[in-house]
Amino acid sequence: MTQLLLLKRQFLNIPVCLKLMPTGERMRVLTTNNLGVSFGGNTVLKDINIHIDKGEILSIVGPNGSGKSTLLRTLIGAVVPTLGSVKIASKQIIGYVPQRLNIDETMPMTVHRFLSLPKRQKQQDIDSALQHAGLSDLGRQQLSTLSGGQFQRVLLARALIEKPDLLLLDEATQGLDHSGSADFYRQIERVRQELNCAIMLISHELHTVMRTSDRVICLNRSICCEGAPDIVSVAPEYRLLFGLDDDQMFANYTHHDPATSQQESFV
Repeated sequence: MTQLLLLKRQFLNIPVCLKLMPTGERMRVLTTNNLGVSFGGNTVLKDINIHIDKGEILSIVGPNGSGKSTLLRTLIGAVVPTLGSVKIASKQIIGYVPQRLNIDETMPMTVHRFLSLPKRQKQQDIDSALQHAGLSDLGRQQLSTLSGGQFQRVLLARALIEKPDLLLLDEATQGLDHSGSADFYRQIERVRQELNCAIMLISHELHTVMRTSDRVICLNRSICCEGAPDIVSVAPEYRLLFGLDDDQMFANYTHHDPATSQQESFV
């Protein structure tokens, strides 16, 4: 019982979905205006102006300590900005997949039970979320028996239960091997197609980001550069931040443009 209460408390500290008040925006789901965050006089984020539209995949990349996770936690209201504002469009729901979630592996709990915390969910909503996450057959399985990739998809299903308009993912593939990471990103693309939601993700996998994103923002406490993947991948700021040489800069990747349903190869 004690473990269950601790798990519920952990969930309450990480918002699953947020229903927000009207702001008058239409297709634009989220906008920040001169957003800044400081902790104890230390500036973590400065002058962050970003936006994301429905159906778009936006990736945030940057080195460790660049403020990426702080940015997502500020967007969901877990961190209060020191300056600026976050504006959410009318009646939007935000789903959040955390970087990690610590669970006692000795505690018996099925996937279905896990997805009913911290509040009970309708069975049909759980089944639908599992289907969107590619886990239709694992609802009765014990969490302790899941692989790392399967558990990350369970966290994804948890964020999808209320069919969010904006899905935020904080290093959701951390700890997965290359194959598991590739499978997860393919599932994210399917989620975008099925739900037409906006997706904002943080990732350290630069080549994967370039293949799967519509736009990329390079962050190092402030925005260094942003734009389409082919533009950011050759930007001097991006190369300098990640220490890329010319060969790495021109590495092959394929970018899918959902507006034209065409794939463009950049070399």
